[in-house]
Amino acid sequence: MQIKRLCTHYGSLLDPLIKADCEAIIPRLSPESSKDKVYVMVDGAMLFTRPNQWRELKLARIFTDENVVQLSESRRHARSSIYVNHLGSVNEFFPKLERHLVHYPHKVIVGDGAKWIWNWAEDNYPGAVQILDFFHAKEKLVEFARSQWREEKIRLEWIEKQLQRLRNNEVEGVLQTIQSCRARSPEAKEAKADLIRYYLEHEDRMQYKTYRDKGLLIGSGPIEAAHRSVIQQRMKLSGQKWSEEGARAMANLRCYRCSGAWEMVEKIIQVA
Repeated sequence: MQIKRLCTHYGSLLDPLIKADCEAIIPRLSPESSKDKVYVMVDGAMLFTRPNQWRELKLARIFTDENVVQLSESRRHARSSIYVNHLGSVNEFFPKLERHLVHYPHKVIVGDGAKWIWNWAEDNYPGAVQILDFFHAKEKLVEFARSQWREEKIRLEWIEKQLQRLRNNEVEGVLQTIQSCRARSPEAKEAKADLIRYYLEHEDRMQYKTYRDKGLLIGSGPIEAAHRSVIQQRMKLSGQKWSEEGARAMANLRCYRCSGAWEMVEKIIQVA
């Protein structure tokens, strides 16, 4: 219990200092990163809190293009990242995140279809490159195909053909193909309408050939991996149920530890 109280106490000291723009407590990437493309990936995941409620904890991962390493032909890995979190509304999360972004003019924002992410990006960083996560675009396509075709061979061939077209910047052509499909069931009709809405809303963020030609990531794997390693590894263990204060504090400490900025927390401990 004493360890828990200490974590809550010191972790709770971080947010007021960030809100006050205390530069000594805001982790930064390398000094050279102002010249690099900086990825900003944002996502939310659910955390079990007291009394019996699931709350969305929002997490951001910030890293430079220079820190993306090629592990294999189809897999890349992001190193040396900064993590920012908040348990609560976007009105509190985004100002906290923006304090970590002020020194990086060349932003690449990658996310899923959540409106709260793209509304923020449009309002605050209209000049940034915006990329819809390719795997969410694929997921929507697969959902429709599963409800439309029972024959696996036909379904998989159709999916792969459309994915190849998406990789080649042919979003408009894929949309025309989907619109021309006659839905074979009420379920397929609903999935078709949902897919069309999704692609129309994010068409400008789905120019995947253009992004790949520039060497950019088109998937949000790094932020999904961060949810597991930064948050879930410590905060979603068997039987855990967090108070909101305790969850915010622990998530803060986890983000500083995984950002390689633990010395900033130690300075707070020394003067607190």
